[in-house]
Amino acid sequence: MLSRLSIRDIVLIERLDIDFAAGLSVLTGETGAGKSILLDAFALALGSRGDASLVRHGAEQGQVTAAFDVEPDHPALALIAGNGIGTDDGLILRRVQLADGRTRAFVNDQPVSVQVLKSLGTALVEIHGQHDERALVDIATHRHLLDAYAGLEDDAAAVGHAWRARCEAEDAVAAHRVRVEEAKREAEWLRHAVEELTRLAPESGEETALAEKRAAMTAAEKIAEDLRDAHDAVAGDRSPISALAAAVRRLERRRAQAPGLVEPTVKALDAALNALHEASGHLDAALIAANHDPRELERIEERLFALRAAARKYNVAVDNLAALAAKSAADLAVLDAGAEELVRLQAAAREAELAYAKAAQALSAARGKAAAKLDKAVTAELKPLKLERARFSTDIVTDVTAAGPDGIDRVEFWVQTNPGTKPGPLMKVASGGELARFLLALKVVLADRGSAPTLVFDEIDTGAGGAVADAIGLRLSRLAADVQVVAVTHAPQVAARAARHYVISKDTLARGKRVATSIVEVAAERRREEIARMLAGAEITDEARKAAERLIKAAG
Repeated sequence: MLSRLSIRDIVLIERLDIDFAAGLSVLTGETGAGKSILLDAFALALGSRGDASLVRHGAEQGQVTAAFDVEPDHPALALIAGNGIGTDDGLILRRVQLADGRTRAFVNDQPVSVQVLKSLGTALVEIHGQHDERALVDIATHRHLLDAYAGLEDDAAAVGHAWRARCEAEDAVAAHRVRVEEAKREAEWLRHAVEELTRLAPESGEETALAEKRAAMTAAEKIAEDLRDAHDAVAGDRSPISALAAAVRRLERRRAQAPGLVEPTVKALDAALNALHEASGHLDAALIAANHDPRELERIEERLFALRAAARKYNVAVDNLAALAAKSAADLAVLDAGAEELVRLQAAAREAELAYAKAAQALSAARGKAAAKLDKAVTAELKPLKLERARFSTDIVTDVTAAGPDGIDRVEFWVQTNPGTKPGPLMKVASGGELARFLLALKVVLADRGSAPTLVFDEIDTGAGGAVADAIGLRLSRLAADVQVVAVTHAPQVAARAARHYVISKDTLARGKRVATSIVEVAAERRREEIARMLAGAEITDEARKAAERLIKAAG
């Protein structure tokens, strides 16, 4: 609910702070005192269109701040949480109107767009008046109000879920059909690609491995001849090993004759022979390693050529040929199994459509029953409001071809103001005063269902007096048991039923040089005096004071 409204430099209001409470609060005052200005300022804080003319003359900017106490589960908190705004200190909407026409919007002192502010304002407050476009009489809300009255919100949510499931199933059918059609157009190419790539059987990383192996084989081939020449020199026909071995054997036979001369030479020759044998072994191993089948190198060359030719043909990297092969095979499988899968998806879509139709039809039937009860309840409220010859009706047009997430019904509130006249939409048929009373009757019946936590009624009692004004006051009081109600009124019968009473007045300041609007809460004697003024006019008589006292006691 609205807990505090602060206004600075708006038209005739220099500085105004009002604390509000639950129940029915009324604002009264003489014509021209500034009640409309106050409501315009409040609407500005709720996101209505800004206007440079709202800024008080001589000021650079005006400002309106509205503080609210809301329940932890109120949708407004989810909305601001979605915009990254904290709610530890409650909910405070602030709007700054600059003299150049620009405006700035804030929620809990965080800058927001005017659209966010307007969405919050709509969730928090409804303003109803005779000719006020801010009143929630938009046809788009009527279906929601009917569902709220009948407690059908969960059913409506289920219909919305079924609608989304139906749309998803239909989208799946459409997407699969497009894919099958594309596959059909590419069928010949796909089959060729799958066959060619299957034969080629490319593997990821294969090109790099083959290139490295080819490089190694090419390098080995270049040094193989030198290795063979070295091997011939060490262990071939030109090898010195046999001659050296024979020389060693001859010297060893002479060792006994001259050991000092022979032994060092034999030892050195043995070392040379060992080194030659070791070199021969290394050369044998190197020749074995360097030896390869020339046909293997040819096969590698051919494989690389085939892979790279395929990569150029299909315009992909060689490493992506395997993925292309898998995708082409999958697309061909879709084509081959497309009809079967399409049948399955179509069956699922029909099932989703039937589920939606069943839920929508059930919701439509429940709405029809609820509408009859709502019509009877609202019509019963009209007689005391001097609309005894009028009738309220909920017009439901059911059209399965216009199905949507809200079902198959178009809901609109209609009225018939007099017997014999043609019923029509509420906004088109009812006059200003009638519209206000129809809306009041509707809000009383709906109570806190489908309603913002704060309702503002702007002079809905205009032209009403006596019993009608008392009936309006009674209904506002009943409504205030469920939601916070703020009423701007000229009817003493309405003012007498208020839990809190505020008087708006226009004061002359600075020795008559300027005028400012002020507001004060009145109680007891001052409240009786204000209601007496409303009864008597400019001159308050004792009879008016007594009548005011009777109204207050009767209301209490």
